[in-house]
Amino acid sequence: MNEDPLVRLRDAVARTRELVRNRAATGLHHEEADPAIGTIGTDSARGFDPFPLLEALHGHGARAVVIGQVAGIMHGSAELTGDLDLLWDGDPGQAAALAAAFVSVGAVLNDDDGAPVPCEPESFLRPKVQFTTAGASGDCCTPALPWGELRVAELLERAVVVAGGGIEVRYVAREDLIAMRRAVGRPKDVRRADELEALGAS
Repeated sequence: MNEDPLVRLRDAVARTRELVRNRAATGLHHEEADPAIGTIGTDSARGFDPFPLLEALHGHGARAVVIGQVAGIMHGSAELTGDLDLLWDGDPGQAAALAAAFVSVGAVLNDDDGAPVPCEPESFLRPKVQFTTAGASGDCCTPALPWGELRVAELLERAVVVAGGGIEVRYVAREDLIAMRRAVGRPKDVRRADELEALGAS
């Protein structure tokens, strides 16, 4: 297994492309993913490529942290995904940079109920906003979203930073991702938490 997290992610994007190349449309968006299969089984996996958005976030100085299965892949998970989930600190001073990054990749935003919202700084101050771009869809969350016992602001402080090929990406630390998985507790989350723990023990 390659030790470079960005190479792991690029390899996963290529494998996803091959997997879904000739697959018929399902009519399902990332929010409708099966709790066991995950978003790889939805239409969000078709054309999935998080790099344009990750590059835009870096280019605009937006300090968003990758969570979810993209972070899992960067930690070595073999499971593929069709969405990109992000966490940022919710500081209004960062909202303009975040909005500019999303605008630059033609993002369409929706609130948590699916209603359209403008791609403007104020929209990102919501606890969670859903986004769709040409390459990736997912959720962009803040600590204001109910996270149960998780102290997500601390997760942001412990994020791992990796750089290469002119891009810098922040992603949640392995132990924190495991905790997030355990807290959600869906079949795919339990399975992926077990995988990450096994990877850490190897």
